[in-house]
Amino acid sequence: MKIKNGLSLALILLTTLSCNLSGGQPASPSPQPVDTSTSILNTATFTPPPATATATSTPLPTETPAPTNTPTLTPIPTVESLRATVTADKLSCRYGPGAEYLYLIAFNRTARIKLIGRTDANNWVWVANIDNNNRTNNCWVNKKFLDIQGDPQALPIVYPGLKLPVSPYYPGPSWANAERNDKGHVVISWEPVPISAGKYEDENMQQYLVEVWRCEAGQIIFETLGTNFPFITVEVDEAGCSTPSHGRVFVQEKHGYGGPVEIPWPSP
Repeated sequence: MKIKNGLSLALILLTTLSCNLSGGQPASPSPQPVDTSTSILNTATFTPPPATATATSTPLPTETPAPTNTPTLTPIPTVESLRATVTADKLSCRYGPGAEYLYLIAFNRTARIKLIGRTDANNWVWVANIDNNNRTNNCWVNKKFLDIQGDPQALPIVYPGLKLPVSPYYPGPSWANAERNDKGHVVISWEPVPISAGKYEDENMQQYLVEVWRCEAGQIIFETLGTNFPFITVEVDEAGCSTPSHGRVFVQEKHGYGGPVEIPWPSP
């Protein structure tokens, strides 16, 4: 029975094979439908994250220095006079603003005096003085020996400008020269004017008086120099002053002054 069944199965297989060889085409698999739709898939819309602000370096404000107030020199109001008290035992009052000028009178300690002027560049002040004959005979004292009620810089500048008493006997030099040596000193010379011994006020009086306006540390300084020789040296005179340095020479004798002659001042 097993053999018969096997033959039956083989017969069926042969029959099937013969049918296929006779030209029958196997059925093509049914094509799958193609989606020709042009619609876009409904996908989730991508929203980009907010842009991160780029950190920019903001410069710190530059500190602007507060404007510097340039001190303005306020002019001192001029006054006609000031009161002062003498603090020296004996204070010489002279014909000119310096210790080298002729002596006129002296004031005692605690004397009260009236100041009516000053020089342009030193410590001497002009004193109102009435002599015993009721004549005006003003003279000069050094302010460092005074107790002054007020600011002496408020007094009017009267020298140079005032004339010194004129000598009736001697003229001043007719010429003067000046040159700067290798040390920067100004060497001044002038015409000699001989004076007789009897024309001296005292043994300390100098025959020649030299007035000098010289520059030092940016300021003009006025000083007087005395000598018995027709030459003298000014050691300090610099550049840097708004007013040029200058000077003049007088002959001095007990009755007054001859000259002056201007000094042709050399450049610094």
